[in-house]
Amino acid sequence: MLFARPLANLIAELEKLPGVGPKSAQRLAYHLIRQPEHNITQLANAIVEAKRQLGFCELCQNVSEHQRCDVCSDPKRDPSLICIVAEPRDIAAMERINEFHGFYHVLHGLLSPMDGIGPEQLRVKELLTRLEGDVKEVIVATNPTLEGDATALYLAKLIKPLGIKITRLAHGMPVGGELDYADSATLLSALEYRREM
Repeated sequence: MLFARPLANLIAELEKLPGVGPKSAQRLAYHLIRQPEHNITQLANAIVEAKRQLGFCELCQNVSEHQRCDVCSDPKRDPSLICIVAEPRDIAAMERINEFHGFYHVLHGLLSPMDGIGPEQLRVKELLTRLEGDVKEVIVATNPTLEGDATALYLAKLIKPLGIKITRLAHGMPVGGELDYADSATLLSALEYRREM
């Protein structure tokens, strides 16, 4: 056996975290066992407390400690505008620009048939229920990946017949980027989504 049983168990549990491979799990495990016990207890308590006290907003599906998250509780928001994102962390990214004043809807993933993720595994039914109100525009803010594009197309097919305007975030050249450093896919996307000046 390469590791003592408790260490092997800790590494195995850490490997279950997204983005943590075997080497990262080992580094984290060794870091954790070197920490004073009170630091580890604080970490464990924070994890348990977050799990017990957090849930999902009844409207947008964002992580919240109340029935409605802070965004959905804000009376200054525009109810005619909904931005669809894949994950709760995407809301934080959109809020950082301080320019979007509508509401959000979190899908909790993207369509990925190879991974067994279809529309039933996403929060699509909840979205369609929300669209029965006074929504005038839906912005699809999924990543420009195969899964993000497939999800955007699927949502567009569902939403267009409802008579609601549906848009997608533009993508292409980053601000401050240089043409000769851009890859072909980025340049193609920038050309395709160009706008009139």
